[in-house]
Amino acid sequence: MSGPRLGLGLSRELWLIQAGVLLNALGWGAVLPFEVIYLHDARGFSLGTAGLVLGTLTGVAVVAAPCAGPLIDRFGARAGAAGSGIALAVGYAGLGLAHTEAWAFAAAALGGAGNGGLLPAQSTLIAGLATADTRHRATAVSRVCTNAGFGIGGALGGIVAGFGTGGFVALFFLNAATYLGYVGVLLAVVRRPRAPAPLPGGYRRVLRDRAFVHLAVANTMVVAVGWGLLPWVLPTYAERAVGVGPRLIGLLLLANAVTVVVAQVPIARAAEGRRRTVMMATGAGLIAAACLLALGARDAAGGADAALLAAAVVIGVGECFHTAALMPLVADLAPSGLRGRYMAAVGLSWWIGLALAPTLGTRLLGVSVALTFAVCAAAAAAAGVAMIRLEGRLPARARLTPRPGHRAERHASAAQGGATPTTRSPTMW
Repeated sequence: MSGPRLGLGLSRELWLIQAGVLLNALGWGAVLPFEVIYLHDARGFSLGTAGLVLGTLTGVAVVAAPCAGPLIDRFGARAGAAGSGIALAVGYAGLGLAHTEAWAFAAAALGGAGNGGLLPAQSTLIAGLATADTRHRATAVSRVCTNAGFGIGGALGGIVAGFGTGGFVALFFLNAATYLGYVGVLLAVVRRPRAPAPLPGGYRRVLRDRAFVHLAVANTMVVAVGWGLLPWVLPTYAERAVGVGPRLIGLLLLANAVTVVVAQVPIARAAEGRRRTVMMATGAGLIAAACLLALGARDAAGGADAALLAAAVVIGVGECFHTAALMPLVADLAPSGLRGRYMAAVGLSWWIGLALAPTLGTRLLGVSVALTFAVCAAAAAAAGVAMIRLEGRLPARARLTPRPGHRAERHASAAQGGATPTTRSPTMW
């Protein structure tokens, strides 16, 4: 990686990419809460059709994510991220102009293709531009930017949506503009990375990596509970079983986002020198505890609001522990010529987890509230155990989150023929 390092040891290019991530999240956060309302109220689609249109965004992303991997490895992560951004911009602008169902489905399919490609391309780009010992910090900053942008966008979207149909359309075009701004950053200021030598085997080689497959399956379980519980299961439970109003439900989402913004970078720095599997297991354990805390809100006389808010905060902290290790570990496991496929495969595990949450979680709520949260807690706990068991499959070089500068100091000393500097022993959690 060329260029001077700035804050947190990240390069100017990386910080500019993070600005683009913030911009993307702002546009997405502004439009997301109003997608169904817009299609139903402004365009006259039935609620079922509106749901299917939005389901197309996710469904096509599930198919597009693995298809994006070979393209990223062949043409580069910058090209993949730029192409995905353009597809999302055209797709969301198309939704803003959708007067017929056929038009809406076509626009959603294009946006879904962009959704499927953006995460693996962006993750591959960040992993390639960061040094091996700062990837966890770059990932942490990306999450902070995503959550901050989403929160700001949501507040902005609520104001703009108040202008009726014109406001809704403006939100979709605003979202499209933020994606184009991101593409402009990529093309104008991010250098074109050197394409790695192609490796034979493709996804067959990825699937033969038992450590990675183990990690991807466990990640699906964590995402289904940790990222799926808050937006889809907890609000319905809070309204129907606990009896809270929309204002508190909004505060739950805000509390979670603020927690990530405040805690993600400090937790990523605290992870340095520590075992990645234990960091992720700790995150899963916190998410399991949050499930039980949320369930207890039903019987917490006078303290239900506090219990639900505490659960949202604990989920946020658990997410921070998990993501501090996940993507840097994937980057370390992946050969450079297959990194796009590895990132696409782990991106697919995210989409599957997010699809499971509303599908199974809401159905379980209709059967039994206690069963719902018991299953969620058990799934998170099982994922935590799986993370611990992953340790033995990982290569030694990938087990710890590195300390920035430590590796460089050792290499410089060896080159000069001197002794390796004395450092603290890694903390083994």
